[in-house]
Amino acid sequence: MGIFKVSQNAFLSFSVSLPHLFFCLCVGNIPPGVNPEAYQWFQSVDTDRSGFINLKELKQALVNSNWSSFNDETCLMMINMFDKTRSGRMDLFGFSALWDFMQRWRAMFQQYDRDRSGCISGMELQQALAQMGYNLSPQFSETLVQRFTVRGARPGIQLDRFIHVCTQLQSMTQVFRERDTSMTGSIRLSYEDFLSGAVTRLM
Repeated sequence: MGIFKVSQNAFLSFSVSLPHLFFCLCVGNIPPGVNPEAYQWFQSVDTDRSGFINLKELKQALVNSNWSSFNDETCLMMINMFDKTRSGRMDLFGFSALWDFMQRWRAMFQQYDRDRSGCISGMELQQALAQMGYNLSPQFSETLVQRFTVRGARPGIQLDRFIHVCTQLQSMTQVFRERDTSMTGSIRLSYEDFLSGAVTRLM
């Protein structure tokens, strides 16, 4: 149906909604704990009516502000995060959790994308990370921008890569904190321990 691609933020900001009559007919079928808007979108995205969202369906549904699809890595990361059945797909409950997850990241992205360019600059990224509690250098933020800028595009991080960067940063920070038991901000670990943490959190 392509509903997610109707507008820049169709999936993320509810700027396009299904007819009110359809919502009223469906609301009685929404399981407890499922976001009503997420339920409507799930019905639209689940094109094969399998009761699950696979990687292809999710990738076709999500777009950045320039109408480019979300990249494969970010979509796969989301599937892995919210696939409660470990089947490589998301059920309705996982999709509802993803919905809430996306809303939070979209709000932060728009807060710092002040020029509404659809991209976060190095300075804007540093400010966003500082709000999240990360005391990182401007050089580190610029390195992230260079690493995640779409090839051939103007420097900056689009929404999909912003979510990917921040989620990975949170995951690696959790690995660090689990080992920094004395809260000194410094740890010692072997190379294999480091790789184990990365594999567990990011793959």
